[in-house]
Amino acid sequence: MSLGAIILTGGRSTRMGVDKANLVWGGRPAVERLAEAAREAGATVVLTVGGGDHGLPSTPDPAPGLGPAAGVAAGARALAARGVARMLVLAVDAPTLSATDLAPLVSAPPPGAAYEGLHLPFVADLGALPSGGEAGGALGRLLDRAGLRRLPAPEAAALRLRGANTPEERAALEAELQARGRSWPAR
Repeated sequence: MSLGAIILTGGRSTRMGVDKANLVWGGRPAVERLAEAAREAGATVVLTVGGGDHGLPSTPDPAPGLGPAAGVAAGARALAARGVARMLVLAVDAPTLSATDLAPLVSAPPPGAAYEGLHLPFVADLGALPSGGEAGGALGRLLDRAGLRRLPAPEAAALRLRGANTPEERAALEAELQARGRSWPAR
């Protein structure tokens, strides 16, 4: 089953104070890092959903500022139009995720999976997603209605999975990466 990925970039980044998609992590923009992780996890198509030009194919967020559920629905439609049957959904605020962090989700049987206690990232078969994706709808409800399995989150990936929405969270994530000896690729 073909896998596509969307990176949700439609938030206002008010808590971070700058556009999280273009925030540089280890010398590269967040959106670029996530696109690479998605491709390494097996995505053949990677799109952004939301505003701004991030150097990738994109689709607009039909309801900016009202939460990610409508963005997920728009991304699913865009991927379906490209012949994709399964979707990996990533939040732009988690740019240190790796293909290893995503592997349990990608390899989950239909209809897909998310980690316990987190709504993002997740993998879902497009046919399992409820139609609509109403603006302001709860992402957790969308995942429940799709019947996604909840997998235990890898303990070593906890901070990477939660990402960074504030400068303080960014500092903590960077400190965690340093403490674990994870170095940034030279690219």
